[in-house]
Amino acid sequence: MAYSVSASRVITAPADKIFNLLADPSRHHEFDGSGSVQSASTESPTRLSLGAKFGMNMKIGMSYKISNEVVEFEENKLIGWRHFGHHVWRYELEANGDSTTVTETFDWTHARSRLLITLMGYPSKNLKSIHATLERLASVVE
Repeated sequence: MAYSVSASRVITAPADKIFNLLADPSRHHEFDGSGSVQSASTESPTRLSLGAKFGMNMKIGMSYKISNEVVEFEENKLIGWRHFGHHVWRYELEANGDSTTVTETFDWTHARSRLLITLMGYPSKNLKSIHATLERLASVVE
């Protein structure tokens, strides 16, 4: 069984411009399609790198904070982070001349509670948010 959902979109912008946005936690609220990301915590780095830890101020019904760690990183090509639940939000970028194919994935292969994630319907909810995120990401950089 596959434990990931993803979607792709061609965005008319260079990969480095898109990657710089993804690597700046203070701007994550600009492209978040779930509506849950409010802002980066003040102790977050200005630019993410492999192993970087960053906090986000979130809101789903009520406000809360979450800590993340960058677990996948290849400049202008790949960035992925996870929090305590160990599911990964991943962005893969493939440059195509003046445009970039961006694939966002919610991967719960190594999640601490795959069954709970599945039973709560997060894969289908997150896939809807992924489509909205890719739309917002395009609107920010195009």
